[in-house]
Amino acid sequence: QVQFVESGGGLVQPGGSLRLSCAASLNIFRIYAMAWYRQAPGQQRELVAKITNSGSTNYADSVKGRFTISRDNTKNTVYLQMNSLKPEDTAVYYCNVFPAGSWGQGTQVTVSS
Repeated sequence: QVQFVESGGGLVQPGGSLRLSCAASLNIFRIYAMAWYRQAPGQQRELVAKITNSGSTNYADSVKGRFTISRDNTKNTVYLQMNSLKPEDTAVYYCNVFPAGSWGQGTQVTVSS
């Protein structure tokens, strides 16, 4: 069973940037679309960004123009560059295949002054 390990989260001030990374335990990146999801306290998990194995991307309206998803198939790694962060971006961020399978631990992103 594939496992995902997310990293790169932390505390950042509004307007700041973070880069999240996600490594997969198996070489699945050439086969599946990958995505970043997030779950804020008291809210349902939501899709943030998706990238197909051909490199096509889609974003939630709330992050368009601020977040960029990318992938490196040779490293089994997917990234999420987050710029112009807002307090409402505060959440636990998860990576997964699309549609999602089993979840990892995620990485906490907190945007606060």
